[in-house]
Amino acid sequence: MAVDRTTSQVLFDNGTHKCISFTSLVKGEGVQANQFLIIDHGRAAVLDPGGDLTYIPLTMELNKYTKLQNLDYVMASHQDPDIITSMPRWLVYTSAKVASSKLWARFLPHLSSSFMSERMMGNWEERLIEIPDSGQSISLGESKIIAVPAHFLHSVGNFQFYDPVSKILFSGDMGASIVSDVNQPLENFVDHIPYMKSFHQRYMCSNRVIRLWVNMVRNMDIDMIVPQHGKPFVGKNMVNQFLDWIENLQCGIDLMDEYTFTCPK
Repeated sequence: MAVDRTTSQVLFDNGTHKCISFTSLVKGEGVQANQFLIIDHGRAAVLDPGGDLTYIPLTMELNKYTKLQNLDYVMASHQDPDIITSMPRWLVYTSAKVASSKLWARFLPHLSSSFMSERMMGNWEERLIEIPDSGQSISLGESKIIAVPAHFLHSVGNFQFYDPVSKILFSGDMGASIVSDVNQPLENFVDHIPYMKSFHQRYMCSNRVIRLWVNMVRNMDIDMIVPQHGKPFVGKNMVNQFLDWIENLQCGIDLMDEYTFTCPK
């Protein structure tokens, strides 16, 4: 089966387990965002599928790798529009369960139109996986996906998804970059910093939280960090360069002062 590599990239494939990234589905003025598919022994999960901008092109791309009836989960790292506003469509047109932070579970029904609510809300609770703050292991095929705590990076209820087979950490907004050549491999980390710095300074809560996250990640076996925006960090050397840099970044409330909180005249 021919697959358009300009839209999708196979991050890992050992024959029974695959991880695919979709990088170019957002058209127009929407911010660039990556969507992800994990397949293990024929069962599938979609991570951070996005909203109406990506739903139709994403389902078309998914059909190149698997059938929608094989989709067991739609997983959301947090509640942002570019993460999960397409949720009602997945609930109506697939039998997948939705996995999200328990902090955001009660808000997700607000995404539903009255038409879709009538068709799906009867079994809404049965199809919702409320991830506790401590994270959770979720079975997929003969493998599992680990929901890893990443609270306040940037959402108050935030998770990243770790695939122990491929050793990929799907990191949400952590590691995100604003670049135009998203499909080109990252070769020089220092040159890449300007495309990340201001984003992380604004969207990450504080250096204290970052250091807690870095300490956790250093104890995990990770070969690749793949954010929801921009380029992935491939190989342990590049992963460690990112961790060394982000560990020392002042951000969020570290940079706030009285001038920020000045009432406009």
